[in-house]
Amino acid sequence: MTISKLDISRAWYWIGRWDRQQEHYMPDREQRFEAIGDVLTELVDRTDPLIVDLGVGPGTLSDRLLTRMPAAAIVGVDADPLLLTLAEMTLGSPRFRTVNADLRERDWLDRLQLHRAPDAFVSTTALHWMNREPLRALIRACAGTLAPGGLFIDGDHLYEGATGPRLDALGKAMTARRAQRVGTAGLEDWEAWWAAVDRAPELADLVRVRDGGFAHTVHDRPTVHDYIAFAYEAGFAEAGIVWQYGDDRVVVGIR
Repeated sequence: MTISKLDISRAWYWIGRWDRQQEHYMPDREQRFEAIGDVLTELVDRTDPLIVDLGVGPGTLSDRLLTRMPAAAIVGVDADPLLLTLAEMTLGSPRFRTVNADLRERDWLDRLQLHRAPDAFVSTTALHWMNREPLRALIRACAGTLAPGGLFIDGDHLYEGATGPRLDALGKAMTARRAQRVGTAGLEDWEAWWAAVDRAPELADLVRVRDGGFAHTVHDRPTVHDYIAFAYEAGFAEAGIVWQYGDDRVVVGIR
């Protein structure tokens, strides 16, 4: 897709603005990225890993991983054409490509056209919009594709659910206090970022293609325990939380 009004400098502008609005919710977002990179560095044997970024968005996690792992190749999958275009414009190269697919659909994995089993599936602040059963199916698909030792890594706001309402409230409060301390609480939020996107002349064509965006309707939200249980059900040998601050966690499954 060619978007004549959007040049590379403006694409990077919108990605930088995206980073700031994400920090409104995740004051330790860069530390989360570092944790995901640490897991890959510790557990992936290959120097040229193949990584699938689930819900890649504008490519901010992939950007960090491509910098940290100079021989890695990443396939980013998402259902939002506007965010995918930002990722393609800023990261597109022989080492990075995107696929437009809905992770809730059965054929999402086939549409990636992977040339070999990936070494890891990674995600950050993306899978929280999936209900329990679609998430279960997604993790099962990842497990069936990975070779032994392959990884599933997800960073997100993840909760205890009915078994820990006070812990969940505490986690949210800790994240909010952290945001106040480091100065990210007052940054642009999700709604303000998208409102600015809708007004930007250089994004008008993409806004029309997006046509309201991807539907985020969650009525059966998985708990952090569901992520771990689904990983074991799918055949991962080990699964657990490897990093956390407040309600911000990184969950890892090892095939």
